[in-house]
Amino acid sequence: MLGSIIGGIAAPTEAASMGALGSILVVAIAGRLTGQVLTETVRNTLKISAMVFFILICAQAFSLAFRGLNGEDLVKDMFKLVPGGVTGAIVFMLLILFILGFFLEWIEISYIVLPLFLPALAGTDVNMVWLAILVCLNLQTSFLTPPVGWSLFFLQGVAPPEVTTRDIYVGVIPFVILQLAALVVLFFHPGLALWLPKVIGW
Repeated sequence: MLGSIIGGIAAPTEAASMGALGSILVVAIAGRLTGQVLTETVRNTLKISAMVFFILICAQAFSLAFRGLNGEDLVKDMFKLVPGGVTGAIVFMLLILFILGFFLEWIEISYIVLPLFLPALAGTDVNMVWLAILVCLNLQTSFLTPPVGWSLFFLQGVAPPEVTTRDIYVGVIPFVILQLAALVVLFFHPGLALWLPKVIGW
């Protein structure tokens, strides 16, 4: 899927359909493809898709009302008050997104919160590819950070009964430290996020 997107062979939607087809083939080869499995999969896919589209529709309505009330100007003025110029604004945005990642899923953050912040940085010389990778890595770290990290609850749901919540919280600390270190390195070395797009001609 990722190879076809990066190579320009398929759009994300087309690559997703190929991934779904590949999953069906793998399940069929394993001998686990039944009508019940296929029906449940389609039903769950429909629920997730409906949820995403509902969020998109609400995000559009929210954006229209927000812009109609000059909310974008308020956000830009707020970023102007942050010390440190563009660098300070990026750090401020990442900090807010990190905190929001404790309580919200990436869908809400991507479709509702980010569109409020990005216009304040769009007129600067900030590379948006680098900024997008920073945001992704930041949210990924937030989802792993105790005590509210989303990923930790998912892990608890599939962990054996003898694995306690405390075990998960303690075990994830080294990964959080590695993620934060990677975030800092990427912040000071944007080329790490930009070399691949340059190689493939983006």
